[in-house]
Amino acid sequence: MPGMPTLRAHAVLVGNDEQSPVILVHGAANSGRVWAYWQDELARRGWDVVALARTLRQPPVLVGWSMGGLVAMMAAAACHARACVGLAPSAPTRTFDSAVPLRPGVFGPEEYGIVDRDPERQPAMADLDRDERVVALESLGRESRFARDERKAGVVIGDAPCPVPIVTGTADTQWPRERYDDLPFAADRIDIGGASHWGLVLNRRLLPGMGSAVTSWLEKNVRRGRP
Repeated sequence: MPGMPTLRAHAVLVGNDEQSPVILVHGAANSGRVWAYWQDELARRGWDVVALARTLRQPPVLVGWSMGGLVAMMAAAACHARACVGLAPSAPTRTFDSAVPLRPGVFGPEEYGIVDRDPERQPAMADLDRDERVVALESLGRESRFARDERKAGVVIGDAPCPVPIVTGTADTQWPRERYDDLPFAADRIDIGGASHWGLVLNRRLLPGMGSAVTSWLEKNVRRGRP
């Protein structure tokens, strides 16, 4: 798209060929840096972590956060994904609002209220420690305004092509659990106590519990043959 920066993909290959690889999809105005701790946690639990589906030997598991969660849901059918894990994802809709203008260009994290790069002044990251906030700030970047407008207009997804769990944080005021009550398809729910929107990807104290909940769900719904 005109005006967008060059696309770059970062791949981390870990583990063996016996388990489904995992593709991590970051959120809007963000980068793969936000997945630093999740990559380590998944690798520690024996799950491959990769960036491009075309390099994979078998269908992947998609894990997407925020707007990246919606992207993961959109890509699940094309990737023949075995599962799609949404960490407080932007929700798909049942209808598209054609009255919303779709504009070209880019936007940045200031539209999400991040106007200061001082890690001590980040009210949206209250559950993160200073080092985690630094990682969050380092992950920020520019994003497609057209994609943001398209999300506002509504991205319509019919029945999910694979099992989907929605992971929400009890301290997430941006995408709380109730915002997923009208999903157009069935989805399992996983609640993480005390996690903010940013905490779902960068809170190291909560990550072992989140990792356990997500990988346990994958063990039950992916490895044992659930379609």
